[in-house]
Formats: sequence, C-alpha cells, structure tokens
Amino acid sequence: MTSQDSHQGSRQDAPLRVGLVGYGLAGSVFHAPLIAATEGLALDTVVTSNPERQAQARAEFGPGLRCAASADELWERAGELDLIVIASPNKTHVPLATAALKAGLPVVVDKPLAGTAAEARTLAELADERGLLLSVFQNRRWDNDFRTLRKLLAEDALGEVQRFESRFERWRPRPKGGWRESGAPEEIGGLLYDLGSHVVDQALVLFGPAASVYAESDVRRPGAEADDDTFIAITHADGVRSHLYVSATTAQLGPRFRVLGARAGYVKYGLDPQEAALRAGLRPGGDAPWGVEDESLWGRVGSGESPLTGGGRPEPTLPGDYPAYYAAIAAALRENAPNPVTAHEAAAALDVLEAARTSARDGVTVTL
Repeated sequence: MTSQDSHQGSRQDAPLRVGLVGYGLAGSVFHAPLIAATEGLALDTVVTSNPERQAQARAEFGPGLRCAASADELWERAGELDLIVIASPNKTHVPLATAALKAGLPVVVDKPLAGTAAEARTLAELADERGLLLSVFQNRRWDNDFRTLRKLLAEDALGEVQRFESRFERWRPRPKGGWRESGAPEEIGGLLYDLGSHVVDQALVLFGPAASVYAESDVRRPGAEADDDTFIAITHADGVRSHLYVSATTAQLGPRFRVLGARAGYVKYGLDPQEAALRAGLRPGGDAPWGVEDESLWGRVGSGESPLTGGGRPEPTLPGDYPAYYAAIAAALRENAPNPVTAHEAAAALDVLEAARTSARDGVTVTL
C-alpha cells in the first residue's frame, strides 16, 4: 500500500478534501472553480494572507470554506487533507511541493513545475519514493483547438505532419508589472516560462521528444524587464518541426494553430473560450454548454487554398474540457488511474525551455 492509499483509505466514500495554496489569478480563476465543480473533490482550505482574497473565496464557496494565512497550517493538518494544489508564484512551487510531499500529501502544481528540469526530476523522485501523486496543471491540453487537432491526427486527416505552428499571442503594449513580468531570475517570470510552458508541452504531446532547439527572445516593451516576445523552433526526433510563438507585443494576431501535413493542412484562429468564461464567473456544470465555440470560429482543413477566403472545409471544433483534468486527478487518487500530466513530462518540457533560453542568449542551436 502506498502512502497515498494509506492516507485516503479511511475515507473512501467521502469527497477528497483539497487544500489550495494561492488565490491570485491561477487559484481564483482556474483551480478553485474547477476543483469545486469536480465530483469527488471538495475545496476544504484556501491559503492566502490577503484578507480581501479570503473574503472573496468565502463569498464564492461558502462560509464553511477554511482560510489559512500560511501553507504551514496545511502541513499541521495533513491528516485531514487528501490533496494539495499549488497555485502560488512560480518561485514557491518547488519548496511548497517538497513540503507537501514530505507531509505525505499528493500534489498538483500549476505550470511551470520548477525553474529547471533538474529540480522537476528531484521532485518526481521524491514523489515516487513516497508513493504519492505529483501532477502538473497543463490545462491547455484540454483546449478546444488542441483536442480537435489530436482528433485530426488520430484520424490521419492531414497525412504525415511536416510543420506545426502554434501561437499564443497577445497585444499588451504596456507591462502590467508583478512577478510574472519580473526580470529577476528567482521569480521565473517572462513569457518563455509562462505561455512557453503551454506551447512546448503541446508540441511534445503531439510530436514526441525534441532533438534540437533554436530560439529568439526579446524584451520589446518600454519598461519591460522580462522576455515578452519569443520564438522557439523545435526539431522533434521524428523529424517534425514545431515553430512556437509567444508574445505580448503582437499588434495583429496570427492563427492559433497552422499545421501542415503531406495531404492537407489545418488552420485555426482564436483562443479557447474557457478562460474567458471562468473569468466572467461562469462555471462548468451550469445550464449553458461548457467550452463550446460558435461555428464561425471553427478551423478549416484543406490543401492549396487560403482559409481567410473560405478555402478548405470547416472542421467542427470539439468542446474545450478543463474539468477533465481534475476528474482525472480524482480518478488517479481513487482508482489508481493514470496521472493526467506527470512530473517527468514537465521535466521534458523544461529541458526545452532551458535549451531555448540558452539558444536565445548565445545564438546557437542546442542539441538535446
């Protein structure tokens, strides 16, 4: 019996009680609503030292929600909890995940898991030694466009893929400040590790390990400290080339995906609607369909035509499904189902991000 099994064995029929560390953007917009919407999980405690955020959490999830000013309070109550979710600033991910695992608790960590692949692998080894789940919240694997592209590839609708273009672009000409845009190395800020964590993870899921990495990374905006315009080129071991763009300085947004195969291509504009819905206070499980976009936003599949002039056929976009991540976490804890995103996968993505940083700094292609 693993530590995880022993920890939960006495409460098999009760909801798994979750402690959430951090109630900023990630905690309040993504994790808390998705945890609360998942059958078999119960949001027990939110950790934030901010009184306004504590009040905000209780207003949404009820006066019975417990609030704590420090994660240390969770370790003291480890026997009352079944899962820790870490949605605090990037620099705290490794120490908090280490403390949770040493307290005998399974852990979900928001991306990036760590600042280096070595730190990620050390955490993975600790989790394996303790027999505990360690998972990384890579929610963009459940974006509508990504799910649709995986379906097309499974059906061999495009033929052998030659190039995968993925863009996560924004138009934010003025820095917003905060740790995410800090240039201090210890903060693990900048778009390479923020949005880059998503596009690299998606590329590796689709096309497998990276053989080499080339990158260009710039600080474009006046007053900006960290990279805000980055390009990453991955040559995968199977020969596919991924061209990945993350930017806050894009005055005209490109397609989210442009995938070129030997027989056809797939082009898709627009972002998955789930983040906007969560920000607006909508929740999965309500009356309205979740993660569904209008037909006018569907991508197109074809060959030799321009999708901008209606070329190719429309490809219905599958609904986005962020709730599937936490449903998979509940199944992993209850039924020993597969971990939806492992720490080893996160470490492989961090190998690419570290190589990209080296490439951009030194002007070289990095072989992995």
